[in-house]
Amino acid sequence: MEIKLQEYSIHIDSLAAPLLEYFESHSTSKVFVLVDENTKEHCLPSLNFEGMPDFQIIEIKAGEQFKNIDSCQLIWQRLLESAADRKALLINLGGGVIGDMGGFCAATFKRGIPFIQIPTTLLSQVDASVGGKLGIDFQEVKNSIGLFQNPEMVLLQPDFLKTLPSAELRSGFAEVIKHALIQDKDQWDEIEKIENLSAIEWKNWIARSVIIKKNIVVVDPFEKGERKKLNFGHTVGHAIESFFLNTESPLLHGEAIAWGMLAEAKLSQVFANLSDKHFQGIFDLIERLYQPKPITETIMPELVKSMKNDKKNSFGKINFTMLKEPGTSFINQDIAEQSIIKAILEVNQQLSS
Repeated sequence: MEIKLQEYSIHIDSLAAPLLEYFESHSTSKVFVLVDENTKEHCLPSLNFEGMPDFQIIEIKAGEQFKNIDSCQLIWQRLLESAADRKALLINLGGGVIGDMGGFCAATFKRGIPFIQIPTTLLSQVDASVGGKLGIDFQEVKNSIGLFQNPEMVLLQPDFLKTLPSAELRSGFAEVIKHALIQDKDQWDEIEKIENLSAIEWKNWIARSVIIKKNIVVVDPFEKGERKKLNFGHTVGHAIESFFLNTESPLLHGEAIAWGMLAEAKLSQVFANLSDKHFQGIFDLIERLYQPKPITETIMPELVKSMKNDKKNSFGKINFTMLKEPGTSFINQDIAEQSIIKAILEVNQQLSS
């Protein structure tokens, strides 16, 4: 299956054919594949097919805590040591960290070399695969350094999901939930009935989620307006993820975003007239799939501080996307700190009851 965007295509359930076609039509001086220890073991063998050119491996450590400038320096150093020129190609084989950081390094190395994204997690396949957002974390602020640059193409292989633990699948599914909530009521109606993720046919869900994001991104590629809808759950969620990242109990991205969606759905009750019924439906699903725990009240100042550094903000105001109802959202809602804290505490209370 091929989903076409203006400048590149996303291929689902196919690796060899699109890659071979690319190498036949492009002059590539050298090929590099960026991996971590997990994708090196479980996914890299899939690139050993007839006709694939020789490639050099660049390996970094797995995990959000390594999505930083130090890892970028390692990647750039390897490219320099290998005499990579502007006709070199970087293939990013991994989850969101590999795709975001590998794309960032490619887009900035010698003012830009081409790169191909091969996302290997559910999260990266349904979210990072669309839109050309690249970047790294800096000073414990998520994705605070980055740029927009499209890949040559994106290859999604659902079979890679078989290598993932259930927690990683749940994490990725949070973005599927978000896409439905902001744009597709019919899909939300299906999601709301899910009891667990064990029997899901991932290829179909990936395609539907990618199409939702694609339809938003094509009308607003640089996040000036409509694309901000995709930030639902991420203002609070990124703050939670950043806080816990360097603790003894870090949260996966989707776990933090699930919590963020609860808080921002609670805010939507107050500021967007989201009904009690719809909030309860969102709450019940997230509680069923993620079992979120209450947030300690003492860390509220740290969370607010992090939200103030969110890249969506302007003029010092914390900016949100709100839900009117599942499938209908709107952007650019500035919310006061005390209202945010109140919403988080109310979710806390409901989780504790």
